[in-house]
Amino acid sequence: MSRTKEIAITGLAALPQAAREFMAEMGNYTVFAFHGAMGAGKTTFINALCRELGVQTDPTSSPSFAIINEYRSDTTAELIYHFDCYRLESEAEAEDLGAEDYFDCGAVCLIEWPDRIENLLPDDTVNVEISVAADDTRLLRVTFPE
Repeated sequence: MSRTKEIAITGLAALPQAAREFMAEMGNYTVFAFHGAMGAGKTTFINALCRELGVQTDPTSSPSFAIINEYRSDTTAELIYHFDCYRLESEAEAEDLGAEDYFDCGAVCLIEWPDRIENLLPDDTVNVEISVAADDTRLLRVTFPE
């Protein structure tokens, strides 16, 4: 049985509030898989979420070239890992990068294009589907495993 939460983002100005609403639901979960079409807003939302989690000094952009970026919260000193799996050609590449070690370390892991490493994700991964409505509103559909 899973639990679902929907969060609407009506524009860029609404991102901080949406990120805070998302944070309020995170609980003890640490691995979050962000699904959505190219341009849906995955990186933009993750950027806002990292800012709300206290990442102030590190630029949080898409880690497309590095695959994994590491950020540190200025408020809690906790690590946050941001994965962009778009360029991965196989799950073996993610294994070679130590993806499973990251997922097991207890730090928050935010993963874009998780379908490329689907079999490596832990059972308690929170799935976040980002879709774009006709009025350009983004809808986050967050599914928590239980």
